[in-house]
Amino acid sequence: MTDVELARHIADVAGRLLVQLQDSGLFGGKALGQAGDRVANAFIMEALAAQRPNEAILSEEEKDNAARLTASRVWIVDPLDGTREYGEKRTDWAVHIALAIDGAPAVGAVALPGLGQTLCSGHAPELPATPAKLRMLVSRTRPAAEAVAVAEALGADLVPMGSAGAKAMAVLRGEADIYLHSGGQYEWDNCAPAAVALAAGLHVSRIDGSALRYNQAETYLPDILICPKALAPRVMEILRQA
Repeated sequence: MTDVELARHIADVAGRLLVQLQDSGLFGGKALGQAGDRVANAFIMEALAAQRPNEAILSEEEKDNAARLTASRVWIVDPLDGTREYGEKRTDWAVHIALAIDGAPAVGAVALPGLGQTLCSGHAPELPATPAKLRMLVSRTRPAAEAVAVAEALGADLVPMGSAGAKAMAVLRGEADIYLHSGGQYEWDNCAPAAVALAAGLHVSRIDGSALRYNQAETYLPDILICPKALAPRVMEILRQA
């Protein structure tokens, strides 16, 4: 099984497990989110250990192991991105499975189980045409000031959405045009979405235009910009002026 096939398969199965857990009726609200984190993480860790036994893993739900810093290949996973949305039984949550190679987001799969879809770097969809009226993705609960400022400058509509993975994939799915986040993230929040978006031909970078680097000692990776390549210079110029 190739790395892309493995990433997609693990994301798919973890997503199905999470949906079954939702449907069990045994948990609700915050308890459902906590159970989902644990169940999905346990499956992903076991699956990667079985299929790639000698490779390093960085998971949101596991204690970090500094030994990964000397590894060329590191799996970076978020077993349940959007725990709040999952607990509320919304659809804007995701499972992230990524492989960083020498610090670059090389392989990624983002499952959207609530929508019955998984997007991955090996089968990126054709990008939709950019509409005249742009749409900017923002957090449901805490829209970043920079994103709001860019939206105002571009005359773009704001599209509130949950998890980072759901927002990034909304650009590929044609539901929005720009995902700009500056409110703080970690490597597991954006490695898989970055890999999928890059494979689809989108612009993907830090909000200052620099490349995203993974498998760092400091896992905090606070900002990201995903959008069509033609829009990126305008967005970054607005950010510089702001």
